[in-house]
Amino acid sequence: MIGPFTIDTYLPSFPDIAADFEIGLGAMAQTLSVYLLAFAASTLIWGPLSDALGRRRVAVTAMALYVAASLGCAMTDSLSQMLLLRFAQGIAASGGIVIARAVVRDVYDGHQARKAMAQVVMMFALAPAAAPIIGGFLHDAFGWRAVFQFLALYGLVTMALMLWRLPETLPAERRQSIHPRAVLGNYLTALRHRQFIALVLTFCCFFGGLFLYILGSPAIIYDHLGLGANSFAVQFVPMVAGVMAGAWLAGRLSARVAPHHMIRAALLFAVGVALLNLAMARWLDPNPFTVVGPVLLYAFAVALSMPSLTVMALDCFPRNRGMASAVQAFVQMNLNALIAAVAVPLVAPSVLAFALCQGLLLMLAGLFWRLG
Repeated sequence: MIGPFTIDTYLPSFPDIAADFEIGLGAMAQTLSVYLLAFAASTLIWGPLSDALGRRRVAVTAMALYVAASLGCAMTDSLSQMLLLRFAQGIAASGGIVIARAVVRDVYDGHQARKAMAQVVMMFALAPAAAPIIGGFLHDAFGWRAVFQFLALYGLVTMALMLWRLPETLPAERRQSIHPRAVLGNYLTALRHRQFIALVLTFCCFFGGLFLYILGSPAIIYDHLGLGANSFAVQFVPMVAGVMAGAWLAGRLSARVAPHHMIRAALLFAVGVALLNLAMARWLDPNPFTVVGPVLLYAFAVALSMPSLTVMALDCFPRNRGMASAVQAFVQMNLNALIAAVAVPLVAPSVLAFALCQGLLLMLAGLFWRLG
């Protein structure tokens, strides 16, 4: 939950931070951009490091850096300092997602791995819903610096739990070389692995159809539904419920349904949802039922497939799971950035355009699944 918490918890504080630094909200948006940039780039570092040095040591190091960067954000008094410290936060937070996936696959096999990954997905879904609420409460009660102090405390508690309860899950005999030539060779091997790349792109495009609605939520809430700033729960509560329900069912079915059957069923269900979404967008006036209802069902389908897609991709490289997890995170973050920069501005004027773009991303996910 570190990654999404670091994105969403401080969003209610944007106006006050901008006022303290005497800058505009446009400049404040740079603090989010540098975080995402650092997050995406550093995933490619944490994976090979954890393959070479062990999961626990690298994870604890990442959290120590996160705590220091968060405390720095709480004490900074200028935009330039905030940008530097947010960059450091992004580097540190990416280690959590990369190493967590690898640890799950180190510890569990088969359906147990998919069941554990489903629990990860459920926790990940909670973060975007809880973070702005926590951030808003802390901001109103104590000011914006308390938000970053909370993030530092959260990182400190996470690090303490790692030191107390997380054993080393990668034995010394299974560790890989950290030499740049070996790391580059492993990444080139991954890029040439047809099934691995197909699984990663399937995951990213399938999730992208949901992420499109997350990033486009201001246009949906304000422009198409005509609701106010306090109405984002209308979209996000059902969406989070869909993700949690899909992840719960994926965990329950992991022992009885093979992963490729689970993914195929999720994709076919999503096709029906996408067609329903297109029909509602084309012939019905926008309202919470016609716009948010299909998003809930699509979120369910995505979460149903995520544990199986993640585990199958990691299993392509059983000796380099950290590297495989890093490639997954890197591709996903960059596709998310592309959706944010290109797709959302294009589809924002129309709910039909949202539905068409989601359908296109779903078609790409199905195509990559077939290719793999």
